[in-house]
Amino acid sequence: MTNHLAQETSPYLLQHAHNPVDWYPWGEEALEKARVENKPIFLSVGYAACHWCHVMERESFESDHIAQLLNRHFISIKVDREERPDLDNIYMNAVVAMTGQGGWPMSIFLTPELKPFYGGTYFPPVPRHGMPSFQDVLYSIITAWDTQQNDIQRISGQIAQHLQSSTVWEMSNNDKAFTRETIKAISQNLMDTYDWSFGGWGGAPRFPAPLTIDFLLRQLSRENNQGTEKLVRHILTTMSLGGLFDVVGGGFHRYSTDNHWLVPHFEKMLYDNAQLALVYLHAYLITRDETFRAVCEETLSFIQREMLGPEGGFFSSLDADSEGEEGRFYTWAPGEILSALQDRDEMKFLQLVYSLPESGNFDSKIILQKKESDAVLAEKTGLSPSAYRVRLQQINKKLLEVRAKRVRPSTDDKILVSWNALALRAFSEAARYLDKPEYLQIAQNNASFLLNHLFEEKQLFRSWRAGHPHHPAFLEDYAGLAIALVTLYQTDHNIHWFRASKELFNIMLLKFSDPEGGFYDTPQGKSGLLIRPKEIQDNVTPSGNALAAHALILQSAYDYNPELRQRAEKMLGSIMHMASRYPRGFSYWLQVADLAIEPIRQIAIIHPSSHDSSLSAFKKLAWSEYHPDAVLAITPYPTPPDVPMLLQDRPLKNDLTTVYICEGFVCLNPVNSLEEFKNQLDSLYPN
Repeated sequence: MTNHLAQETSPYLLQHAHNPVDWYPWGEEALEKARVENKPIFLSVGYAACHWCHVMERESFESDHIAQLLNRHFISIKVDREERPDLDNIYMNAVVAMTGQGGWPMSIFLTPELKPFYGGTYFPPVPRHGMPSFQDVLYSIITAWDTQQNDIQRISGQIAQHLQSSTVWEMSNNDKAFTRETIKAISQNLMDTYDWSFGGWGGAPRFPAPLTIDFLLRQLSRENNQGTEKLVRHILTTMSLGGLFDVVGGGFHRYSTDNHWLVPHFEKMLYDNAQLALVYLHAYLITRDETFRAVCEETLSFIQREMLGPEGGFFSSLDADSEGEEGRFYTWAPGEILSALQDRDEMKFLQLVYSLPESGNFDSKIILQKKESDAVLAEKTGLSPSAYRVRLQQINKKLLEVRAKRVRPSTDDKILVSWNALALRAFSEAARYLDKPEYLQIAQNNASFLLNHLFEEKQLFRSWRAGHPHHPAFLEDYAGLAIALVTLYQTDHNIHWFRASKELFNIMLLKFSDPEGGFYDTPQGKSGLLIRPKEIQDNVTPSGNALAAHALILQSAYDYNPELRQRAEKMLGSIMHMASRYPRGFSYWLQVADLAIEPIRQIAIIHPSSHDSSLSAFKKLAWSEYHPDAVLAITPYPTPPDVPMLLQDRPLKNDLTTVYICEGFVCLNPVNSLEEFKNQLDSLYPN
């Protein structure tokens, strides 16, 4: 017997399709039923890899008694937060306003008019740790709805007003703007609040904060600062030792439950791994620390091996649980490691590298974590750094082969545009900087898949699964994919990607712009929502508005349009005060601000239509170092139609490959030789 979720495609919703609770997906059928029957809505929001979502399902939603209460007195709606970030954002803000904290599963009660009046996160089956049981919550809501509806309407109206006011974003009308001094002060703030004992900011649970680290890396790429470099090396080394980072299979778990980055919440999310791969790539390009390159490549290999679908899209997540136990797939009994290696020298080497307590370090099992950094361990093993890495990779490969025989955690195989865009950027940049053709092929296949299967008749869709796209896309999808396609264009110079990016960008302006400034998260005409959300603050992924500001600046760097840049600068000015006070909540905004402070360095390379062997050398020199304030465009001559304005009206010099370096479309003298090109780059980047 199934409920109304049986026809959905979201793996999270399908997990609940056989519950005795008569779940509905969010839609007019359920909302109309609540209005007609004058019943409160119980809205449960989660996602497939959420451990506590599974726990609450087993304890409450599979209970016949709980199901009877919900089915008789409520209209119960299930939402996959990854498919519907708009609903998640609206009602999570309500839960935080009511309780002071949020999380998943989100459990919230609404009037038939969609106004929230009571909420929380996980509720246990019996009272525990000061939390009421879910059954007691239901009985209390039933009684209140029958006897105190006027009070509920009043309270819910007040909460709805609060939520509406949170979407008001006053655009700056003065000349406030980020300066280099502002950025330096914010960087110093992050350094002053950094936890040198354990790494990161704040206490456990410890999240990896890739957006904040990447902001600091931008500063390091611009100016050599020993304090910033020390911090970046410390946090990236600490996170990669093992525990949060899967040293055997590559990739990062979602966060660490303890201060030592040892015991993770074992789910693996695409957005974490895409962003962290990019951070470690940038760190390698700046420091040339081979460990950072290895972590980047191992993370991308994990994504390729376990999260890449046959059509070219990237899956969303891997569950934390397998065989009903969190972390079972990733942990080891001491005897398992011995039997996997069966080589005394290998075991001795492993004992030098990893902490292997006989009693275990997690529920009598072992989570592999290195004792020290790779540089120190290589010295202790008496091997060169490269030989040490090869030896460790050989041993880890054996452990991976053993682990692959276990029951795998389930995969949420839906494909989300905004998360795929993050991965597309990571593979595109890694292909470019590390000269990896296989990464480029993955990026090209992904871009083709997204454009061919999720972009139809000028409509981008949010998600794809089982052969079909679902849900109109949000601001973060349009802006994120527009940026990612420009990133790929800079790597392979296929004009198709730039044209597609520009088309998405123009649709974004049309569908999401707020005349008062900034952008809404949902497109024009999307109904069935209490409010039209407009999120400003970054979270574990960039906010849609921060991505939109980035897209505005990128487009203005390729096609001359001062109004686009001015619009982005106005958005940046309006968040400057908040970002200065709470930098970790605006880390992607700060990256965009760093890009906007000074003119972008524009590199245009024009080459003869006939094959020119020198072109690859010019490209290699252009990307020999990490300069996040530079954009690159390449075209054959004569210039084809629809190329960026940056490439137009730029003739060849001496009929040879010609490089123009520009700022604000005003260029230095064009050059033909690598030596001249290098001299111009060195003058722009003296560090």
